[in-house]
Amino acid sequence: MSKTTPTCWTEFAVEALVRVAGFSAIGFVLLIFLFLLREGVPAFFEIAPGNLFGTRWYPTFDLFGTLPLILGSALITVTAIVIALPLGVATAVFVREVAPGWAREILKPMIEVLAGIPSVVLGFFGMTLIAPLVRQVFGAPTGLTAFTGALILAYMALPTLISVAEDALDAVPRSYRDAALAMGATSWQTIWRVVAPAARSGIVTAVMLGMGRAIGETMAVMMVTGNAARMPVSLDSLFRPVRTMTATIAAEMGEVAAGSTHYHALFGIGIILFVLTFVINLTAASALFQKRRRGGLR
Repeated sequence: MSKTTPTCWTEFAVEALVRVAGFSAIGFVLLIFLFLLREGVPAFFEIAPGNLFGTRWYPTFDLFGTLPLILGSALITVTAIVIALPLGVATAVFVREVAPGWAREILKPMIEVLAGIPSVVLGFFGMTLIAPLVRQVFGAPTGLTAFTGALILAYMALPTLISVAEDALDAVPRSYRDAALAMGATSWQTIWRVVAPAARSGIVTAVMLGMGRAIGETMAVMMVTGNAARMPVSLDSLFRPVRTMTATIAAEMGEVAAGSTHYHALFGIGIILFVLTFVINLTAASALFQKRRRGGLR
């Protein structure tokens, strides 16, 4: 009995620590959200809805239109996902289905390491190399455009997209592949018509998580998008400067007077961004949960 008591106490301590850590993570998210509500909700009472969701963001003149910021974030995020999706899925297919085992063991850690590159480094890379290239190739007035920001965000979303999509492909039962090959399908037919459709839910989850990663990025987009709070509704908006919600908060929060209308408006943008990110991640988690309930992932 005395020999098993220390083990029991160790197990109890580890379980308690894990439980506390789990509840703490949830508690921190709730506290952050409550802080945002406390500081941001006054903006929805102090600013008229027509002004708050207007088309002009000039806080100096009491114009707090968040629509250019929301559309700017949406434009860059959607463009980044459009660029990253084919590259990410193709890379995941290559790593899981085509590459030999030794190459897979090298490529997977290298892809995951890419996620650790600081965003300020990528922003500096975009300013010095990508922006001049965009200006020369597309004839834009400046290289600091929405397209430049989308390229950087696409690169930043790739590690998440590839890792999750590769896990989804790996979860497809081996029997699916064997059955397709036994019926005379080629390797590529098996991949694109059997394996990829079976992992569709996991790939959608990868896209949603990559989108959540892109829409919340701050430093890189603030450095390469030009930070012009204009409505991106023209045909050439992709090759003109825009401003995102995250860049606006980062650029103006340090200079705003605490408790002012401008201060509350920035936190109001934070609430909008928090809700959008939460909905994206919740949708991704829900898609993965539904897939598991149907028995698609084992």
